[in-house]
Amino acid sequence: MNPVTYRLILGTALAACLGACVAPSAPATATSVAASSGTGGSSLEMSPTAELPASPPAIVSPAAALPAPTLAGCPMFPADNIWNARVDGQPIDAHSAAWIDSIGRGTGLHMDFGSGTWDGGPIGIPYNLADAGTPMFRLDFYYPDESDPGPYPLPDGVRIEWGSDHHILAVDTSSCRLFEIYDASYTGGSWSAGSGATWDLQSNALRPAGWTSADAAGLPILPGLVRYDELASGVIRHALRLTASSTNGYIWPARHLTSDDNTPDVPPMGARFRLKASFDISPYPAEMQVLLRAMQQYGLILADNGSDWYVSGAPDERWDNDMLHQLDTVTGSDFEAVDVSGLIVHPDSGQVRQP
Repeated sequence: MNPVTYRLILGTALAACLGACVAPSAPATATSVAASSGTGGSSLEMSPTAELPASPPAIVSPAAALPAPTLAGCPMFPADNIWNARVDGQPIDAHSAAWIDSIGRGTGLHMDFGSGTWDGGPIGIPYNLADAGTPMFRLDFYYPDESDPGPYPLPDGVRIEWGSDHHILAVDTSSCRLFEIYDASYTGGSWSAGSGATWDLQSNALRPAGWTSADAAGLPILPGLVRYDELASGVIRHALRLTASSTNGYIWPARHLTSDDNTPDVPPMGARFRLKASFDISPYPAEMQVLLRAMQQYGLILADNGSDWYVSGAPDERWDNDMLHQLDTVTGSDFEAVDVSGLIVHPDSGQVRQP
């Protein structure tokens, strides 16, 4: 048996044991937040003689008893961060039906990443690894009031997202700090961009209320990307980044809005969705079951305006694009919105409440 496939089988079986779901309770109303307008980890190595636990472990709490996901030795925020919190036990949001209708009940899911190229460039949002010796640059932002001044580490041959948004994501592995830039360009020997944001990956601090980031919701992008190495390990332990064409306002943990027309039937930035527990993932390949199980357990966070039900990931030549397209059969009707307001410890923190 192929070693990667073997790890996937073991990993998905273990995740299933960890995934004994708490049944969602009755709908509840999400807590809104007012805002001013403005602008690859390592695979899990398992021995061929490894055995699964004799009995399922205890149900994992929303505060994520498991270690935080990592990349190049850095955590993708603390284990008790909202990105890393399971939501399979949280109540359905009172607006769930309307928000699903808004994004598209019959619209298919689309994995917005893959191998090879599309329209001349890589498919997905790439990331860069930097260290203490990486050159640092200051950028000329056209939204400077809501941007962190930097400087930003930009390695030689820096990888930039292909397409209209031109994101640059970089992790300084010497300090475990995340740097993200929107609409980056290099002209005449200098860098310019729309906006930029930085985060201490060991902290739960959110951006100031009302501030954008490199994403419209004011959230980080990297912790929500699907990375191939995670899938190959057999388990993804974080929420995924989601886009939708129409949004209205924002709710925690988002910090920024692009539209505020008081339309409660349109989902806000920061809305959390999950694949229904009743959705049967067994007909899909083992690799895709890893993705689908993550959507059931950790869900997706609406983080940017874009095509409806598009899920973000990092480009990688190991992706099987045909296999990813098998998820096109999953539609909006297979999802529900989740009320995570009960997890809030403080509105300016991404930390989730302990049970």
